[in-house]
Amino acid sequence: MPTTASNKNPPGLPGNTLVEGSVRPHRTMPDWKKRCEAEWSLQGAPMPDSLDWKSVYDAKPLGRNMLKNPSPNGVSKDTSPPEPDLPEEPDRGPPRSQPHGEFSGWTTSIETLPYDSSGIPAGAMICELPLYSWFTMEQVVDLKAEGLWEELLDDFQPEIVIQDWYEESQLHNSIYQLHVKLLGADRSSVISEHTSKPTEDCGAYSHTWKEVSHVFSGYGPGVRYVHFQHRLKNQFLNGFYGTLSSGSSVVVRPTRTSA
Repeated sequence: MPTTASNKNPPGLPGNTLVEGSVRPHRTMPDWKKRCEAEWSLQGAPMPDSLDWKSVYDAKPLGRNMLKNPSPNGVSKDTSPPEPDLPEEPDRGPPRSQPHGEFSGWTTSIETLPYDSSGIPAGAMICELPLYSWFTMEQVVDLKAEGLWEELLDDFQPEIVIQDWYEESQLHNSIYQLHVKLLGADRSSVISEHTSKPTEDCGAYSHTWKEVSHVFSGYGPGVRYVHFQHRLKNQFLNGFYGTLSSGSSVVVRPTRTSA
């Protein structure tokens, strides 16, 4: 009877020598876990073998902006803000309260503020007062969906860096507000938060971009979401004048902050 070749190497042959009829071994896949550790400097970070490290590597969750559509007004912080268009005649339509832009990825809302006549002397004739409104934009970032893993967030607690830029529109002494919250798995429990409400100096004309930033560190275990919200003040007086934003970002850096 014909004999079949054995897949085992005969005595004396090296372990990687192929004999007739044997199956050629598959090439070893790249070690994606080591690749993630080396490229992101995660030495000492918890990196369980149960994770799909190829998917983590492809997601590249560290060092990139996790916000969608970070400049919805279509302007860049790297160039000067555009000068407002002054209408040749008053806008005869209803007052506008929302700026032009493409706001996909954001949840938006408008809060129209009551007219402020507190600084007007008694008996003065008022032709028209400016109408102010807050335009709110917010996003919720799902950190696990972006490629991060629970052990890293809970034990390593990497830095979560918030950065934003707004136009110095000088429409009012308060034109910008930022509120960022780190949320738990239920999307409502607040583990840490930061609020910024800068005050503007309207005494001298200046029309530039202003930066607002914050770094969350040592925030404790349980963070799964980042809720990013900023508010920009707009004005309507014979025409619409807005405050623009640009370059909003939420970036997770591979820097350990836990004790």
